[in-house]
Amino acid sequence: MATTQLLLLLLLPFILNPFPNVAVSGVGINYGTLGNNLPPPKRVAQLLQSTLIDKVKIYDTNPEILQAFSNTGIDLIVAVENSRVANISSDVSSADQWFATRVLPFIPATSITAIAVGNEYLTSNSDHQVLDPAALVQAMQNLHSVLIARALDRKIKITTPHSMAILASSFPPSASTFATDLVPTMTSIVAFLADTASPFMINAYPYFAYRDNPDMVNIQYALLGNSTSTGVRDPKGYTYTNMLDAQIDAVRSAVNALGLGPHRAVEIMVSESGWPSKGDTNEIAATPENAKTYNTRLIERAQSNKGTPMKPLDKIEVFVFALFNENKKEGVASERNFGIFNGDGSKVYEVDLSCQFCSGDSGNGGNGGFGEKLSGAVRGPSVWCIAKPHADEKVLQAVLDFCCGGGGVDCREIYENGDCFAPDKLLAHASYAMNAYYQMHGRNYWNCDFKGTGLVTFSDPTYGRCRYPQQ
Repeated sequence: MATTQLLLLLLLPFILNPFPNVAVSGVGINYGTLGNNLPPPKRVAQLLQSTLIDKVKIYDTNPEILQAFSNTGIDLIVAVENSRVANISSDVSSADQWFATRVLPFIPATSITAIAVGNEYLTSNSDHQVLDPAALVQAMQNLHSVLIARALDRKIKITTPHSMAILASSFPPSASTFATDLVPTMTSIVAFLADTASPFMINAYPYFAYRDNPDMVNIQYALLGNSTSTGVRDPKGYTYTNMLDAQIDAVRSAVNALGLGPHRAVEIMVSESGWPSKGDTNEIAATPENAKTYNTRLIERAQSNKGTPMKPLDKIEVFVFALFNENKKEGVASERNFGIFNGDGSKVYEVDLSCQFCSGDSGNGGNGGFGEKLSGAVRGPSVWCIAKPHADEKVLQAVLDFCCGGGGVDCREIYENGDCFAPDKLLAHASYAMNAYYQMHGRNYWNCDFKGTGLVTFSDPTYGRCRYPQQ
């Protein structure tokens, strides 16, 4: 009997999830709008649904963008502009008014998971005046109070993105601390983030470190080359094969140096990182080839579920900067050329954003531009139901079991030797079963809900010999 119980315990994870190791890791991206040639938000949202991008960070609460991303399965981080922080910090009622008018009308249809209060607020100048650090902390606390009152504090987190300039020094990573004048403010912010289980956002750019010190920084180290020959050794024994990991751990050390204790740890999120494809004459590393190399490796790193030398088991969430080149940004030429896409929707350089079995045309899968992707997206009355690309696997498994059981779907095509068995992925099998159920029951929108994991698409998900039924 004891042996039988032990065997059941060992097999339990496989019984509950017969498709282990099929988690779909998504990637975040920053969507800036300082351009006069950008496509409408609705087209942007439609394109991103067919890619591995599952999180988008914007720099305001543009209502057109918030509406465009409703019911897409893509999470949004919205922002309070630096100029609005002081007003929101004045009292809770001001924060509530901002939230009620700028965010509340769009949820839950639009999945808003965080509010970024300001952007690099502590190291930014507004009309050459340093912004008040106390206002930032108070604004974060006021907005959190608003979320508590509206029972939204578990769904939406409050945080603020920082530049690397908040550090007194970033090397060696293990000895890094916050700038002395910022220590009181950073202590309050980190304590708030720990108490509310919110991430610490850092905008980390190896590009700038290389640009400003090309004789001291190895280009492959900056480009995430992960080569031990170009690695850097920390006095405490950590070896860094790329600069981004060193920057992340420098922030981690600075947080630890505040002395808040192990029970008030915070998760670190890379809220911005990227590499420009073009720059001024002195920005010789700003090339399409280097941008492609960096962002390809950055996306791979985001999907790898790997940590850093200090915390190898802690997954680091990454938001690539940026979705578009923004021709109205001020500053040097590189500032306007961080985008993966041009304003017309064509790619600046080739980076694979494809996501098989995401909604949209899997044949393009994000490899093309906006025009070619959307020109054939709607095909008359044909419509299908598929699984959202980043849906919870436990729910998907339950949906699959229902469809192929009590739901009455003939699932032989997704069994071994069936035309839709390959790829042997939970997401693919669930999509086939969900669509079959949806078609059987008249294609009513409620027949493609499946506890929020279903998504209606106008693009035929058929591939190879696997044919998705339609009416």
